[in-house]
Amino acid sequence: MPPRFPQNNEGEDKIARLKRAMYSRVVANKLVPRDRRVMDALPTTVATDFEKPVEAIGGKVVAPRTINAVRYTLWWVLGAAMLFFLVAVGIFVYYFFFGEGSAVAAPGNVDISIRGPVNVSGGEPAEFQIIVANRNQTPLELADLIVTYPPGTRSPTDLATDLPSQRIALGTIEPGGRRQGTVTAIMVGTEGAHIPVHAEVEYRVLNSSAIFVAKSDYTVTFSASPISIAIEANGEAISGQPMILDATISSNGAAPVKDVLLSVGYPFGYTVQTTNPESASRGFWELGDIKPGETRKIQIRGILTGEAADERVFSFSVGTRRNRSAQIIEVPMSATSHRVAIAKPFIGLTVDVNKQNTGGAAVFAPGDLVNVAVNYVNNLSSAIDDAILVVSMKGLTIDGTSVHTTDGFYRSSDRTVLWDKDTTNGALTHLDPGERGTVHFSFQLPDAKKLANMTDPSFNVVVHAAGKRVDQKGVPETLQAVASTTVKLASSVQFLAQGFYHQNPFGSTGPLPPKVNEETTYAIVWAINNSSNAIKNGKVTATLPSYVRWIGVYSPASEKISFNVADGTITWNVGDVPAGTGVEGALPRRVAFAVGITPSESQTGQDPALIRFEKFTATDEFAGVAITRTAPDVTTNIVNDQGFSTTEASVTP
Repeated sequence: MPPRFPQNNEGEDKIARLKRAMYSRVVANKLVPRDRRVMDALPTTVATDFEKPVEAIGGKVVAPRTINAVRYTLWWVLGAAMLFFLVAVGIFVYYFFFGEGSAVAAPGNVDISIRGPVNVSGGEPAEFQIIVANRNQTPLELADLIVTYPPGTRSPTDLATDLPSQRIALGTIEPGGRRQGTVTAIMVGTEGAHIPVHAEVEYRVLNSSAIFVAKSDYTVTFSASPISIAIEANGEAISGQPMILDATISSNGAAPVKDVLLSVGYPFGYTVQTTNPESASRGFWELGDIKPGETRKIQIRGILTGEAADERVFSFSVGTRRNRSAQIIEVPMSATSHRVAIAKPFIGLTVDVNKQNTGGAAVFAPGDLVNVAVNYVNNLSSAIDDAILVVSMKGLTIDGTSVHTTDGFYRSSDRTVLWDKDTTNGALTHLDPGERGTVHFSFQLPDAKKLANMTDPSFNVVVHAAGKRVDQKGVPETLQAVASTTVKLASSVQFLAQGFYHQNPFGSTGPLPPKVNEETTYAIVWAINNSSNAIKNGKVTATLPSYVRWIGVYSPASEKISFNVADGTITWNVGDVPAGTGVEGALPRRVAFAVGITPSESQTGQDPALIRFEKFTATDEFAGVAITRTAPDVTTNIVNDQGFSTTEASVTP
């Protein structure tokens, strides 16, 4: 402990007296040295943590008594744990080497040997000899051999029966005993595939309900598939032109293959036109049973589109299924693919509609004038002679008298427009490599009345090009190219807004003409007519002026109409409007609601608005375009109301 110094007044008095004695002539001679006091050496300890102060006994630092008690307790626990461990080891050794545990038959001492062919021909029976040996000191009771085959394996006695696995009872296998036998199965798979045959032995031991399992695997390789596929098709195709793929499915096995299926995966940009025979579903054929040496042929005709130098891959797969209700190949037997490179057409064709290259569908309103430009370019490295361009319009009937062209000829008999060397003043007689050109024509679309009974009106503008080039052998070769675009007509939609006093279905009140500071009620009626295409997500919005009151009455009650008091907005959620609504005698989609106007003196002599900013929005479901229609403000000059006079429109004092 650090030494302590007196800090009280008593200590200060002693120092003062000593000081006076030192400077006193009388007392100074009487001062003599005193013996020095011997002090005990006390060690100074510095704490390393915020701990409780240790006890000091007789000037020595000692540990708390509880530490010794804990120390003795830990020694006893450690000794007990070591004793328990030694006893447990002894019991374990005795049980497994001298007691009942020595009778357990370890799966590692059960040998399963599988002998069979390394290569298997798909569809032909394969035999496997399996030997089970018990190297344990105890017998294997209730032993069963379970053989699991790859998917698609069939029974050798009935090819229609699926054989996923076999369970064979082995009975009791005595210590050192052996059991052996032969299993036969018909497996299927693709050529070169490695498929395992899995064998397990399940057994029990004496006085135990546990089931032990020993396992083993054997791998076979398919040297030949029971079914093969051969594809005949060009390795190059012109974008937009028809191409044909011929698939031949042959049986290579010695036994019939039941319920054979063909699946074809089409690449992006390929459109199937016809198949022979017809497919059960897209890219899926049910070929039935195929006998040894028998073949099936499938022809697919379609159009492949894409950019030049692109590559497309067709995938073909043949196999079977576990049951006839499945629509997929569950057990593949053979697979192949066919790659097709897309080449440029000999004449590149593009179609511009109203000076826009749509790349898909162009949308117009009924009665619009459509201007079409056909652009062509020679993509070959050699010249093309006597080129011909033909445009046909398929689908919607166009009035032939509205078709006009300055450099071509419209042939009304088949509704086509033609350009050749004569109509173009020799421009198509000879096209050098890379040479470009453009031809034009225009036509008028039918009006809304002619489209009244049509649904989803559209037509295709298809351009065919033909020409001749001389090949390397000097023989003229005729070439063709095709391009097309679609023209869709948006539905003719009308949105009408009217006001009524005399024909108010809710009954009008108040003076007519309206008077200053007096309320007059009117009915506002909204109506929607839709000609040819179904429209969806229809909505009408409008705003009431501050001097007009929303009464809260509307009809029919099934319509979804609401009023926002904060901003005076009225919203009618129209939803879907079918084609033909309000056309050819059909009733329009309609809603009516009541409002009341209280004019002010500043509106004297005026025809104030009852409702403003009326707008209808929707989407044409067929054309895929947004529809927007507006209606003029409805004022107190309700000229469509029967019995109404214009003298009743303006506000009076």
